[in-house]
Amino acid sequence: MALVALTAHELCSMLKARQVSCLEVTQAVLERISAVDGEVRAYVTVTADQALETARAVDEQIARGDEPGPLTGIPVAVKDNMCTQGILTTCSSRILYNFVPPYDATVVERLAKAGSVMVGKTNLDEFAMGSSTENSGLFTTHNPWNLTRVPGGSSGGSAAAVAADEAIVALGSDTGGSIRQPASFCGVVGLKPTYGRVSRYGLVAFASSLDQIGPITKDVTDAALLLQAIAGKDPLDSTSVDVPVPDYLSSLQNDVKGLRIGVPKEFFAQGVQPEIADAVWKSIELLGSLGADYREIPMPIMEYTLPTYYILAPAEASSNLARYDGVRYGLRSKHSPDVVTMLVKTRGEGFGAEVKQRIMIGTYALSAGYYDAYYLKAQKVRTLVRQAYDEAFKEFDVLISPTSPTVAFGIGERVDDPFQMKLADVCTIPVNLAGIPAISLTCGFHDGLPIGMQIMGKPFDEEALLRVAYTFEQNTDYRKRKPAL
Repeated sequence: MALVALTAHELCSMLKARQVSCLEVTQAVLERISAVDGEVRAYVTVTADQALETARAVDEQIARGDEPGPLTGIPVAVKDNMCTQGILTTCSSRILYNFVPPYDATVVERLAKAGSVMVGKTNLDEFAMGSSTENSGLFTTHNPWNLTRVPGGSSGGSAAAVAADEAIVALGSDTGGSIRQPASFCGVVGLKPTYGRVSRYGLVAFASSLDQIGPITKDVTDAALLLQAIAGKDPLDSTSVDVPVPDYLSSLQNDVKGLRIGVPKEFFAQGVQPEIADAVWKSIELLGSLGADYREIPMPIMEYTLPTYYILAPAEASSNLARYDGVRYGLRSKHSPDVVTMLVKTRGEGFGAEVKQRIMIGTYALSAGYYDAYYLKAQKVRTLVRQAYDEAFKEFDVLISPTSPTVAFGIGERVDDPFQMKLADVCTIPVNLAGIPAISLTCGFHDGLPIGMQIMGKPFDEEALLRVAYTFEQNTDYRKRKPAL
């Protein structure tokens, strides 16, 4: 099997046995990018020279007798909304077309300390606002399974890169499903950790109370390895939580005997394709045959999560994106006679239509006379969503649902239908509102495209998610199927 098709843990074993060098692995990935990214378009920036330099340095360390760690020498892609010192960080927006950060995001720093090799920055919906990567201000990424379909969003570039073997592992960010939904569409594993489990320092903010960084990988073992490297308290991020980081590899047990699974019926309702529901239910039944107990449960508050999210997230975006004013960094509109005109023209020229729409919605929701009617009410609903999960987890260890109501849809198919576009995240948004962890992995195929199953867990209990996902993965062969690029 080609080096690029292997997982991080498989490559780690080969590196330890001196069967392959880090330089050979990195060169193979860079060659793969050159061969297929013209069609997939996963990358905004490819850092080939830096990657090769890092790979040579890692090989020298191994040659001196240093024992490689789980991610040593592993090529990784980073979503282009995470700051990278000396390397362009655009958020796929024209307003940051020339922004080069003076520092690394904490997750980037931690991956570097783990010995990984960054091969590039991946495309996304502009400022992570979207569900298809069509809202990128630069270009649209294509799904490796079918180049006429979207890869999902907003971490579409990272998911497509991993699915197309253009990276071994990748980082994404998840505000309303932006790791899990593209992972579902691209047939890979996507894990959104508990809010506060992973530092957000250096992540360009969309909605600060919802954003979370997490792994996108080829299998569950790699997701555990990547989470292990990036998790933990960060003094630079006041929202990161000081709780012990367990050994996630120890949770990878092929055993779900006695595990209690809840199946919220509301997640199988609005717009869910029958083929998706059928595949997820068959997967739940498989887990049942392996010793888990499962039962369908009502969670009626979930009906209100989509409108709640689309008040809270735009409100936070309105506040966070106020800093892009053409004064300090990024785009500045030319030929403006005064500061106010310059600011208005800069934001008008720099932001895309989706970002402008969300800023206006958020500003309206926060404005005098409407704050109580919209924003405050949405915050109260958010509390009820968290309480509903808390009640469910008194009885169940995990909850399972579809990741997305459909398989990957066609490029351009939903551009003029904002409701259908936003409906793509209807199963993932509740998780972000509650701040709990969730993982998506492939549980079937429809029309030759992957179907994603979402497993939701208690706060800071990523171990349970990994255990269930690993058990399912070991008893199926969906992960072995590859797109024919």
